[in-house]
Amino acid sequence: MSRAFAKPPSKEKAQVAFGAAIRAFREERELTQEALAERADLHTTYVSSVERGERNVSLYNIARFAYGLRVPPSELMRCVDPGH
Repeated sequence: MSRAFAKPPSKEKAQVAFGAAIRAFREERELTQEALAERADLHTTYVSSVERGERNVSLYNIARFAYGLRVPPSELMRCVDPGH
Protein backbone atom coordinates (compact mmCIF):
# COMPACT_ATOMS: atom_id res chain seq x y z
CA MET A 1 0.00 0.00 0.00
CA SER A 2 1.44 3.38 -0.92
CA ARG A 3 1.68 6.10 1.69
CA ALA A 4 0.14 9.46 0.81
CA PHE A 5 2.32 12.49 1.36
CA ALA A 6 1.27 16.07 1.74
CA LYS A 7 1.85 18.34 -1.21
CA PRO A 8 5.46 19.58 -1.23
CA PRO A 9 6.05 23.19 -0.24
CA SER A 10 6.52 25.80 -2.94
CA LYS A 11 10.07 26.85 -3.71
CA GLU A 12 9.48 30.16 -1.94
CA LYS A 13 8.00 28.56 1.19
CA ALA A 14 10.84 26.03 1.36
CA GLN A 15 13.46 28.79 1.07
CA VAL A 16 11.77 30.91 3.74
CA ALA A 17 11.43 27.91 6.08
CA PHE A 18 15.07 26.93 5.55
CA GLY A 19 16.22 30.50 6.16
CA ALA A 20 14.19 30.68 9.36
CA ALA A 21 15.78 27.43 10.53
CA ILE A 22 19.27 28.77 9.86
CA ARG A 23 18.48 31.95 11.80
CA ALA A 24 16.96 29.99 14.72
CA PHE A 25 19.98 27.67 15.00
CA ARG A 26 22.35 30.64 14.70
CA GLU A 27 20.57 32.68 17.38
CA GLU A 28 20.30 29.63 19.65
CA ARG A 29 24.08 29.42 19.50
CA GLU A 30 24.42 33.17 20.02
CA LEU A 31 26.30 33.62 16.75
CA THR A 32 26.22 36.71 14.59
CA GLN A 33 25.79 36.32 10.85
CA GLU A 34 29.45 37.28 10.54
CA ALA A 35 30.55 34.54 12.95
CA LEU A 36 28.46 31.91 11.16
CA ALA A 37 29.79 33.06 7.79
CA GLU A 38 33.35 32.72 9.05
CA ARG A 39 32.75 29.26 10.53
CA ALA A 40 31.04 28.03 7.36
CA ASP A 41 33.43 29.79 4.96
CA LEU A 42 30.58 31.75 3.39
CA HIS A 43 30.11 35.45 2.71
CA THR A 44 28.08 37.41 5.25
CA THR A 45 25.73 38.80 2.59
CA TYR A 46 25.03 35.23 1.43
CA VAL A 47 24.15 34.14 4.98
CA SER A 48 21.85 37.15 5.28
CA SER A 49 20.08 36.46 1.98
CA VAL A 50 19.59 32.78 2.91
CA GLU A 51 18.06 33.77 6.24
CA ARG A 52 15.65 36.06 4.37
CA GLY A 53 14.61 33.17 2.12
CA GLU A 54 16.03 34.75 -1.02
CA ARG A 55 18.38 31.90 -2.01
CA ASN A 56 17.88 28.36 -3.25
CA VAL A 57 20.76 26.78 -1.31
CA SER A 58 22.87 24.01 -2.86
CA LEU A 59 23.61 20.74 -1.11
CA TYR A 60 27.22 21.83 -0.69
CA ASN A 61 26.18 25.04 1.08
CA ILE A 62 23.71 23.14 3.29
CA ALA A 63 26.68 21.05 4.41
CA ARG A 64 28.70 24.22 5.03
CA PHE A 65 25.89 25.76 7.11
CA ALA A 66 25.60 22.52 9.10
CA TYR A 67 29.34 22.53 9.77
CA GLY A 68 29.23 26.17 10.86
CA LEU A 69 26.28 25.54 13.15
CA ARG A 70 27.68 22.20 14.42
CA VAL A 71 24.51 20.27 13.55
CA PRO A 72 23.83 17.39 11.17
CA PRO A 73 22.57 18.59 7.76
CA SER A 74 19.38 16.60 8.33
CA GLU A 75 18.50 18.90 11.25
CA LEU A 76 18.53 21.89 8.91
CA MET A 77 16.24 20.11 6.46
CA ARG A 78 13.57 19.14 9.00
CA CYS A 79 11.80 22.44 8.37
CA VAL A 80 10.95 21.45 4.77
CA ASP A 81 10.04 17.81 5.53
CA PRO A 82 6.40 17.30 4.45
CA GLY A 83 5.92 14.81 7.31
CA HIS A 84 7.30 17.19 9.93
